[in-house]
Amino acid sequence: MDKFADDTDRKLCIIVSKGTLDGAYPSLIMANAALAEGIETHLFFTFWGLDVITEKKMGHLPVTPVGNPSMGMPQAVAPMPGMATVATKMMKKKIHDLDVPDIEEFVEMLSDMGAHLWACRMTVDMLDLDEGDFHESVEAVISAGDFIEMSEGAQLLFT
Repeated sequence: MDKFADDTDRKLCIIVSKGTLDGAYPSLIMANAALAEGIETHLFFTFWGLDVITEKKMGHLPVTPVGNPSMGMPQAVAPMPGMATVATKMMKKKIHDLDVPDIEEFVEMLSDMGAHLWACRMTVDMLDLDEGDFHESVEAVISAGDFIEMSEGAQLLFT
């Protein structure tokens, strides 16, 4: 018997704060897994995490090799011009080869599955953005206080 079978009131809230491929995918994958288990799921995009849902940026999220020794790239080489582009192309190819959706398709899929996507009011104001800058799946721009209120009783992940 599934130990979560009777848990119909579970909720997961994810704070997405990074706008890189390696920062965005963990949040999207966790949201997908939660939704597949029937868990109410909310994603709150703040600071550079807004890039994940910003129409002009979501298709161009980079991978930054600088300060990331797990990539296997020597740290003396990582800051050289063009290395971020190389790392990004390599990561996108690996993601594609695994049949994982690109960022825009993933965001749409999560929305279609019932995820709630929110943009952070303070960051939107700070970056001079407005609701028209975001993917259509974003429900609204809300304050951190609003998100805290809606996350009451939820599991909370900060990525």
